[in-house]
Amino acid sequence: MDKDRLKDLLQLVASGKLSVEDASHTLSHLSFEDIQYAHVDHHRSLRKGFPEVIYGQGKTAEQIIGIMETMAPHEDIIMVTRIDEEKSNHVISRFPNAVFHPAAKMIILTNKPLQKQGKGKILVLSAGTSDIPVAQEALLTADAMGNEVESVFDVGVAGIHRLFNHKELIDQASVLIVVAGMEGALPSVVAGMVSRPVIAVPTSIGYGVSLGGLTALFAMLNSCSSNIAVVNIDNGFGAGYIAAMINRL
Repeated sequence: MDKDRLKDLLQLVASGKLSVEDASHTLSHLSFEDIQYAHVDHHRSLRKGFPEVIYGQGKTAEQIIGIMETMAPHEDIIMVTRIDEEKSNHVISRFPNAVFHPAAKMIILTNKPLQKQGKGKILVLSAGTSDIPVAQEALLTADAMGNEVESVFDVGVAGIHRLFNHKELIDQASVLIVVAGMEGALPSVVAGMVSRPVIAVPTSIGYGVSLGGLTALFAMLNSCSSNIAVVNIDNGFGAGYIAAMINRL
């Protein structure tokens, strides 16, 4: 339950349109709701400004649906990350208004349009085409959290002139998310061009000694560009979330 829903509920009680008993019933699970296999955190929207996000990997389709059914009466948006197509088909059959984004492996169910909360524009850059799924996860997360988001894909250091062609767009961004695998060099280059925060996302894309993204992660952690923060390997969701939080300030 977010602040707007809580205010609406209290106004209904104050006006006499809703009984104290009914309001009490609605608020009975304001903190969390125990559905045996999950403790659904209904208070998170009030506490953090965005609902609990369902991590789909490792959960059954039935568990995901059950959590979504518990959240739906309380939230304007529900997001599921790391969900495959087979599970998504089951979820969509229960929630036909939900949208599955196959590249990002995400489901987003929007009960009503969200207001823009960001103060500027978030730009998502990917070094290569193979990095796009992680970049899309970041983009969709930031967008779902009420931000203006743009993207530019495949502008890595192997052809750095492609990046410079988008300098005007880069200069306009208030927060940048830069996604790269292989040697993970692109975030350092971008951070050296701007005076805004750059969130670096290492991906598991690369040959043997990329070590599943560790090489890119270490390169980003060792960047000499001081305006870089680094999230976990393939964690587009985390990058999109923190970019959205920064963009609200």
